[in-house]
Amino acid sequence: MTAIARIHWTTQLPSRYGGPMSQPPGSPAPVRPASPAPARPLAGLAIGFIGVVIFGATLPATHIALDGFSPAFITFGRAAFAALVAGATLVVMRKRFPRRHALSLFIAGVLLVYGFPGFSSVAMQTVPASHGGVVLGVLPLMTATFAALFGGERPGLAFWSWSIAGAALVVIFSLSGADIDPGIGDLWLGCAALSASCGYVISGKLARTIPGWEVISWALVITAPLSLAGTLFVWDSGVSNPGAAALMALLYLSLGSMFAGFIFWNWGMAIGGIARVGQVQLLQSFVTLGLSALLLGETVTPVMLGFAFAVGFVVWCGRKAKVG
Repeated sequence: MTAIARIHWTTQLPSRYGGPMSQPPGSPAPVRPASPAPARPLAGLAIGFIGVVIFGATLPATHIALDGFSPAFITFGRAAFAALVAGATLVVMRKRFPRRHALSLFIAGVLLVYGFPGFSSVAMQTVPASHGGVVLGVLPLMTATFAALFGGERPGLAFWSWSIAGAALVVIFSLSGADIDPGIGDLWLGCAALSASCGYVISGKLARTIPGWEVISWALVITAPLSLAGTLFVWDSGVSNPGAAALMALLYLSLGSMFAGFIFWNWGMAIGGIARVGQVQLLQSFVTLGLSALLLGETVTPVMLGFAFAVGFVVWCGRKAKVG
């Protein structure tokens, strides 16, 4: 065996420290930098948009479900049923509870399962429904802000510019032709936006280490006691002879809005970036309006389509903006 061959053979020999014997015994092992999964912004946008479409049907489905259920029962009931499905899925897949993420999962569950729906429902009792569009308009911008504060992302100037432009377009569209006076409902809407944006960032960070479907599943399971207790508490006053349409709508809110939508949403944020994929939610107002026209017979105007194309253009341009 030549000297060169002996050197090559010894460098490839596994050492008792678990790696190639590239250094003499007793010397400290070299520190190898972690190799994070490469970001895939376009795939993240596409997958996140599937979640937005599922979320976009929430308001029309809620409108239909109200024919047989109270708002409180819908809030707790859909979470309780989704928790049962999520728990069964975790058992079938033999997943172990990630104890080190327990607190983050609980906080995300409280913010997304109860915070955003609860604050929004209270706000809608005191302000016009058009305010909901304002929440959807500023929500992606707030998500990007929290992603920069504690999500480990650093959006560049171009990203912030496109994000503000998209938020402005949605807010202008939501407020166009509306006679709006500031009130206490605006405070509740602000709390709803804070809850959703914080919950998105927390669940998006968790989805980097565990699959997105596990994030929402464990978040639903860990908050299940609250969901079940609330459902039982409002059962007598919350159910009023629901028909087939109301039952199907409640089923959609449970399996779609509360479960499947977050699977795609968390997945998209994990591979495309929280701040960047969060901008796709700018399109949710227009998805909701389109589905309302399809399911409830509401009118889609040329102005609506113009704003939708403008927002889509902003999201498309923002996908290439730098996010560190």
